[in-house]
Amino acid sequence: QVQVVESGGGLVQAGGSLRLSCAAAGRTFSSYAMGWFRQGSGKERDCLAAITFSGGSTYYADSVKGRFTISRDNAKNTVYLEMHSLKPDDTAIYYCGAVLRWSRATRCDYDYWGQGTQVTVSS
Repeated sequence: QVQVVESGGGLVQAGGSLRLSCAAAGRTFSSYAMGWFRQGSGKERDCLAAITFSGGSTYYADSVKGRFTISRDNAKNTVYLEMHSLKPDDTAIYYCGAVLRWSRATRCDYDYWGQGTQVTVSS
């Protein structure tokens, strides 16, 4: 089992950047594929990015390719999401998820996720 806590959200102007962090607790963190998804007010879940347990492969949704970068540090049990060129449409609660199977991570089909961190992009 993995417990995750997201942090790093906030208010940023359009064109700005943020770095989200996801701290995980659990001895088997390095066995899990991890990823990020978001949910805006009145919107469906939006799958953003995922990374394999080793960090060797990544997945990005078309909407964030070239703007967002996912990475992980297994020594620190932490996953990151670097976000650049932010737009008002990026405003949402951002969640970090964990799942053992990579195929499920690319579909945002996570077994564990946190409470999320709010990202607000002003125009």
